[in-house]
Amino acid sequence: MATLLIADDHPLYRDAVRGALINSFKQLELLELLEAADLNETVEMLHQNNHIDLLLLDLHMPGSGDLFGLIHIRKLFPDLPVAVISGLDDPDIISKVINLGAMGFVPKTTSAVQIAQAVTSMLEGDLWLPESYATDDVELDNEFAELALKVASLTPAQYKVLCYMRDGLLNKQIGYNLDIATATVKAHVTAIFKKLHINNRTQAVLIASRLQLAPPEVGL
Repeated sequence: MATLLIADDHPLYRDAVRGALINSFKQLELLELLEAADLNETVEMLHQNNHIDLLLLDLHMPGSGDLFGLIHIRKLFPDLPVAVISGLDDPDIISKVINLGAMGFVPKTTSAVQIAQAVTSMLEGDLWLPESYATDDVELDNEFAELALKVASLTPAQYKVLCYMRDGLLNKQIGYNLDIATATVKAHVTAIFKKLHINNRTQAVLIASRLQLAPPEVGL
């Protein structure tokens, strides 16, 4: 029995993946499929079901904030196999998600047959990438992975402050957006500098930009 969690905010796509996998596995008793529509729900499902064998994670569902969802889940569930699904078939994104520890990258244009093949391959412990993107094309970037680990150490509030800093907001503006005092923002900024081992806002902006971080749409 294999248990998969499909985390995507589009019901039609979840249905398409479900259909592709059921048709491939033939016998329903060999496959259990769970679904989630945003990052909060995904995290809750993972906490409630410790037997999930593979997570299919949409990069752009509510709360995910581009790479934040993957970084956040890798922090909470470091041993969980995760495959990214995305409508953007971009070599740079593919390389980044693999460096962040993903088992594979499945474009939303992937056929039903290939989706089943991808899942089967990843359940067996193999890395799966689109045919147009060879495994050898992935460039290992230890510095990028280390940056992601540092960002994963931030609290949700600190993460939001970092993203607003990336967008050029001043402490007063950040405080207004988060409904917190400016002094609290300053405390978050100090903690961010310490955790990321940096000294100024410019360095923070560069890190947030490199990791393609965006503020989560729902609270964590």
